[in-house]
Amino acid sequence: SSDVLVLRSAAVDRLTYLQRPDLGRQLDTDSRELLSQRAPSPPDCDLAFVIANGLSALAVATHARPLLERVLPTLRSAGWTIAPLAVALQGRVAIGDEIGRSLGARLVAVLIGERPGPSSPDSMGICLTWSPAPGLTDASRNCISNIRPAGLGYELAAHKLRCLLGQARRRRLTGVALKDEADAPAVAGADAGNFLLPPAFSG
Repeated sequence: SSDVLVLRSAAVDRLTYLQRPDLGRQLDTDSRELLSQRAPSPPDCDLAFVIANGLSALAVATHARPLLERVLPTLRSAGWTIAPLAVALQGRVAIGDEIGRSLGARLVAVLIGERPGPSSPDSMGICLTWSPAPGLTDASRNCISNIRPAGLGYELAAHKLRCLLGQARRRRLTGVALKDEADAPAVAGADAGNFLLPPAFSG
């Protein structure tokens, strides 16, 4: 689709990704060029979504679309301007900072596969960053973890993401100063307790 940007990190393969986390946090040269060609002119939008395989490609392949289908229509109907969707291959969380800045996004949300565990090979996380720019640390982000039907279900994850996005835009910040103030809806079987746990992946 013309609305999807397929980008690559500077980690040329999986082994490099695992051994050189710094390369997974930055785009390769071709991807930077593509972004410069495809960025809005002038670059300016409320929000960019980035999908990165992280440590579990299965997680984003399974859960990214159902989550976005619950979030995007409500954001658009509320007047949010949203950048083209970016898919970052061999990407870590911080790759969203460079992508978000290039797209002129005030907020970037990175959907990423978390470290697989024995009982959760497909757990997805979302990291949200206000005013993305290279060099930010995880203290600048808010993360929602363990998104999967057996963990934090799609409806509750979408609700929490919408609330966090609204708070971040209102207060013009993310990170340690931004707490979850949402009253979680009653979603059967959902566990809201893991919402702001430290992410189970290496940024």
